[in-house]
Amino acid sequence: MTVDNKELGRRLKSAREAVRMTQEAVANHLKVSRPTVSQVEAGDRAVSSLELDQLAYLYGRDIREFLSSEFEEKKDVLAALYRANPDMIENEAVLDNLRMCVAMAREQTHLEAMLEIDGSCPVAAYAVPVPTKKWEAIKQGERIADEERRRLGIEAAPIENLTEVLESEGVRTRLADLAQDISGFTMNAPDLGPLIVVNRNHLLERARYSLAHEYAHVLMDRHTIGTVSRESERGDLIEVRANSFAANLLMPEKGVRLFLASLGKDKMTRTRAEIFDEGGTVAVELRGTAGQKVKLYDVVQVAHHFGVSRMAALYRLFNLRIITEAELNDLKAQEKKDGLALTKFLRLHVQEHQKPQPDSNHRFIALALEAFSRDEISTGKFRELMIMATLSDDDIDELIKHVQVDS
Repeated sequence: MTVDNKELGRRLKSAREAVRMTQEAVANHLKVSRPTVSQVEAGDRAVSSLELDQLAYLYGRDIREFLSSEFEEKKDVLAALYRANPDMIENEAVLDNLRMCVAMAREQTHLEAMLEIDGSCPVAAYAVPVPTKKWEAIKQGERIADEERRRLGIEAAPIENLTEVLESEGVRTRLADLAQDISGFTMNAPDLGPLIVVNRNHLLERARYSLAHEYAHVLMDRHTIGTVSRESERGDLIEVRANSFAANLLMPEKGVRLFLASLGKDKMTRTRAEIFDEGGTVAVELRGTAGQKVKLYDVVQVAHHFGVSRMAALYRLFNLRIITEAELNDLKAQEKKDGLALTKFLRLHVQEHQKPQPDSNHRFIALALEAFSRDEISTGKFRELMIMATLSDDDIDELIKHVQVDS
C-alpha cells in the first residue's frame, strides 16, 4: 500500500486522538499554527521527516509505523495507558517523561536487534489464572517469587541490585516523575520489550519495592498491554498478588529465617497476614501459633540486609508468623520513635530520605557504543541516542573520539 499525504494524515490524526492530544497542543510542540496541523491531518500539506519524527515521539509511536503498508490504529502502549488512566495526560511534565521512557525502550530494542542480541523479552512468563480471592492471590505471588528466585539461581540470598537483575532478563527499567499515588507501571509491547517505569519521587526503598511489584506484572500479566499501580487500587487482586510477589522476591522466607537464626531469633507465629506495598496494607485472616519476641534492632538488621524499609521488614516478619499481631503493633510504634536512631547506632547505611539515583542508562549507552563502533549507526544517530541518555556534549565528543581511536 502506498502511503500518500491523505493516508499519512489520517494515520497521524488517529494516533493523536488515541493519546487524546488536541491539534492546538500538537501545534505548540511543533511550533506551528493549529491550522497547519489540521492541513497535515487532512493530507493538504506534506510532512517533513523532522516533523514526522517529532510527531512519532509525541504519540509514543515508531516513525516507521506511519510509513508501513499497514497501520494498527490502537496498537501503541501510550494510547492504551491513557485510555485506562485519563488523568495521566493532565500533567505535561509527566507526559514528556513517559514519552522519553517509551522512546528509549524502543531504541534499545532496535539496538539489540541490530546487534543480534536476543534480549527483547524476559526468559520467564508464568501462566497463572486470575485470582478470585485475596488468599489465592497471596499464594500465587509467593509461589511465583520462589520459582523465579530458583530460576535466577539466587535462592535465599538478598538481591543487591534488582535493576541489574531485571535488565539482564531483557526488562527495560526507567525512573520518571509520576503522580504521588502512582508507584509505577508496566508496559508490554513487542517493539519495546517489557518496560517498567517507577516513580522517581518516591524514596529509594519504596522505589525498589515498586520495581519488584512491577516485575510481577511482567511475569504474570503479560497479556495486559499496560498496568498502572496506584495506592487507591492496592486491594485489587492482581495488585495483592504483585505485592505478595515483591515481598517474597525481596525477602524470601528461607533467607529471612536463616538471617534471623544468625541473630538467634526465629519462631513461627501468625494469626493473619497484612499485604504491604509501602503505601498501605490489605488484611487477610489466618491461623497461627504462639512465638517468641523479635526486637526492633533485629527488624532494623533484617531491613538493611534485604534492602527494604523497616516497615516492609516488619510486615514480612508478621506474615511469616515470626511476630504476632500485638508484637507487630508494638514494634510499629517503636519503629516510628526509634527506628532511624537504631539504624545509625548499628552503623548501618541510612537511606531514610534518599531518592533513587538518576537512571544510569549504562546498558543503553553500551549498546549504542557497540552499534556505533560497528558502523551500524551514524555519528548523528549516536549523538541523538546519547542526548536521550542525558550525556553532555563534552561527554559525547569524548565517546566519539574513543570509538574512532579504538577502530
